[in-house]
Amino acid sequence: MLISGSRDKTARLWDANTGNPIFTFTGHTGSVESVAFSLDGRMIATGGQDKTVQLSDANTRERIRTFTGHTREVNSIAFSPDGETLVTGSADGTVLLWELTPRSVFE
Repeated sequence: MLISGSRDKTARLWDANTGNPIFTFTGHTGSVESVAFSLDGRMIATGGQDKTVQLSDANTRERIRTFTGHTREVNSIAFSPDGETLVTGSADGTVLLWELTPRSVFE
């Protein structure tokens, strides 16, 4: 699977073999500027012009959590190798770390 962000305020999950869309994530109120899969493939993070980061379950496609804290668009996202931290960068000049312990994410 692949994930892409778009100016149409969505992120799309794609079948890498066929090139066909699988699912469209909605919820951002501005363009989706950055996307990432966790290394274990369980989570998807999207960040956008609306200054938020949305975390979704890659299997169920349900939104798990929305993070707020940046004052400008989120243009960079990465998961730590152990999947316990999400790192986001913003045009506001900050880098924020979000704790993603399994207990806090999947409750």
